[in-house]
Amino acid sequence: MSVGKTCAQVAHAAVSAAEETRQIRPEWFNEWLKEGQRKIVLKVKSLDELLKIRDIALKEGVSACLISDMGLTEIPPGTVTCLGLGPAPEELMDKITGNLALL
Repeated sequence: MSVGKTCAQVAHAAVSAAEETRQIRPEWFNEWLKEGQRKIVLKVKSLDELLKIRDIALKEGVSACLISDMGLTEIPPGTVTCLGLGPAPEELMDKITGNLALL
């Protein structure tokens, strides 16, 4: 994916995860808003690793929004592009993603 396409996919993930958290864990969402709405973009090595992280997040009660592209521009329809997590308490996010590198 191009840099612009990657940024758009990450934005979809961030908005989706934040909105889901606002609905299911408003206290986490409100704290995140007060603290400056931090976003950290990380990378994985494979789709399998991404799906494992999603499963761990869901087991921990953290919003995990998998983003699949509509296929209108650069990539085939249904291609999984990224995963939006949280917002959630920092120690919980570190437990889920602490071993991943920055993008």
